[in-house]
Amino acid sequence: MKAHTKETQATMTPQKALQFLEEGNQRFQDNLKANRNLLEQVNDTRDGQFPFATILSCIDSRVSAELVFDQGLGDIFSVRIAGNFVNEDILGSMEFACKLAGTKLIVVLGHTSCGAVKGACDHAEMGNLTALLSKITPAVNAVKEPTDESLRNSKNLDFVDEVSKKNVKLTIDRIHAESPILSEMEKNGEIKIVGAMYDISTGAVEFYN
Repeated sequence: MKAHTKETQATMTPQKALQFLEEGNQRFQDNLKANRNLLEQVNDTRDGQFPFATILSCIDSRVSAELVFDQGLGDIFSVRIAGNFVNEDILGSMEFACKLAGTKLIVVLGHTSCGAVKGACDHAEMGNLTALLSKITPAVNAVKEPTDESLRNSKNLDFVDEVSKKNVKLTIDRIHAESPILSEMEKNGEIKIVGAMYDISTGAVEFYN
């Protein structure tokens, strides 16, 4: 499989970009990686890059976007931060990726059993981690069930995963609210912004369209 070129990127639509990721994740689950010569892709991309998607995911070592979507060099912009939330710098990176570099799709990818979300559920405090986890607290508060405080912690994995899903949704809401550039691009059909959850037990990604 060749690296994307200016020509192949130009033919990409938001829906086609989503389909590429869905197909890549299916290959990952089936352990049937696309045939790529990575050194050839290094050569192919030395004068420029033409990715088709931007993926915001967690730093979790089990959730590498390039691997779980079976993508090669020059295919995707990968933004990683614990808890897959956005801030001014990440929004700026996304605006660069879409407006200037031409990607057609933004995916906010959460995952099951997320350590950052567990920390937020437990109200953990430690150094700079305290400020980071506070970015996820709105998602914790937005999940109303269970109401029993003894069940609203990291030991309740169902609660943790519900918070992860809510965090994905709230992150997308923030992208819309805080980036007029990306909101306008989506409104015009130039890009699509979607949420997704990766299951660390199966390797499957579920998209929320």
